[in-house]
Amino acid sequence: MSARSHALAIVRDVFAHEVKRRRPAQASLDYHVRKAGLDDRDRAFVTELAYGAIKMRRLLDWYLAPHLSQRQKALPPVIDEILRLAVYELRFMRSPARAVVHDWVGLAKIFGHRGTAGLTNAVLRAFLRSEPPAPKEADFQSRDEFLGVAFSFPKWVIRQWREIFGDDRVAEITQAVNQAPQCAVSVNTLRNTRDQIAAWFASNGVQATPSPYVEEILLVSDSAFARAHEAGHAAEWFSQDEAAAMPVAIANPQPEETVLDLCSGRGNKAVQAAIRMGGRGRLLCVEKDIRKIRGLQARLATSDLQATVIEGDATQPLQAGPFDRIILDAPCSGVGVLGRHPEARWRKSADDGARLGALQRAMLEAAAQHVFPGGALVYSVCSTDPRETTEIIEPFLRSNKFARGLVPAGYEEFQNSAGDVVIPPGVNGRGGFYIARLERSL
Repeated sequence: MSARSHALAIVRDVFAHEVKRRRPAQASLDYHVRKAGLDDRDRAFVTELAYGAIKMRRLLDWYLAPHLSQRQKALPPVIDEILRLAVYELRFMRSPARAVVHDWVGLAKIFGHRGTAGLTNAVLRAFLRSEPPAPKEADFQSRDEFLGVAFSFPKWVIRQWREIFGDDRVAEITQAVNQAPQCAVSVNTLRNTRDQIAAWFASNGVQATPSPYVEEILLVSDSAFARAHEAGHAAEWFSQDEAAAMPVAIANPQPEETVLDLCSGRGNKAVQAAIRMGGRGRLLCVEKDIRKIRGLQARLATSDLQATVIEGDATQPLQAGPFDRIILDAPCSGVGVLGRHPEARWRKSADDGARLGALQRAMLEAAAQHVFPGGALVYSVCSTDPRETTEIIEPFLRSNKFARGLVPAGYEEFQNSAGDVVIPPGVNGRGGFYIARLERSL
């Protein structure tokens, strides 16, 4: 199979007609790369082509529309995908146009017939002749519609970001989310200083810059290098988005304290908290998924860190506590991290925030029962949707003996009028996050 064939296979996996046969883009990419034994160059080409065509789907359909609008009958889905991939390659990559058209027409014949190959050839050559300019705002009925097409997002996502961040920032955010996400690693400072790990990266030709916001985070210039070496250095550092590390930094667990980590997942925040506690105190982690529990236990053992991990439902009271600090990184819509997964923008729904709000509210109410008077509860989600953020926190504060606590210095640029930390999606490569530090009254 050619590299273009693998890109097509990945796109078809992501958008398979049967939902149960769909695969995430990353899982599909890893499978096809491993199966075909692709070298680094081909892997990079396939990744850019498949991920780009997945992300820019709405814009690609806009480019294709003038050349397909007269058709009365829908094209076979595989031909639609071939056209999108071809237009993406012609528009956004440096491949020779002649080779692009030739190869995609050949694939249209393999996956269709002579007629679909002829149509593909005609559409691609017409696209090249027309040399269409990028979308212009004047050609659309609203700015949201323009941004949705130009940067390839559902209109509801654009509208939500505009309502939260304002007209002045929405274009910056939509553009930023389409850029390569930031690569960051969290250092196990019980084994090495951050400077020592930065020096190790530098010795391998990779720049690692200290985060100004999280003391254990390094911003790494080469994500492929970090990904390739992470498993061999699991006890020393691990991949963690800078914004995703902020909830623990804002909770700031200390040695000798009792700390509860709810919805621990694969354990990044639990490991980060355990390192900050320095092996002194008590850390309890609660997770519902037994596979994630086993993974977290293995990570703790590898790093020689101490914590108790139990299976549990974060909406229910625990037979444990109270705790000095609780970290609740609640399940959420993930609308803040759309840039991390190319297909995510097409998997989300405008109703996700409302649907998940009830679950988040129940988790927050349950967690509040286990905080010492004077203790802190940090609530975070990788979403900036008000239905998962302020509309959860404000009613909670009105009905519980909690108040907003003091966020550590350094986060002022991200704080809203109430003092909560709101990280805009995509800007400087970070994921979008909301973090509220709440303290129980004495």
